[in-house]
Amino acid sequence: MPYVNIRITREGATPDQKRELIEKTTRLLADVLGKNPETTVVVIDEVDTDNWGVAGKTVTELRGRVGS
Repeated sequence: MPYVNIRITREGATPDQKRELIEKTTRLLADVLGKNPETTVVVIDEVDTDNWGVAGKTVTELRGRVGS
């Protein structure tokens, strides 16, 4: 049973976009690895930009939104 965890910053991914991520990720595992879509699990975690860091700074800082 494949398990895929997708982590994205919480910045407004729509329900339709999330649905597409789940559908296409499931299809990718079926097409490339022959995995059964019925047993493939895809989880999307949304992380606040204050809790995601790159190069020693939060994504909030990198995007210039501190205090907004």
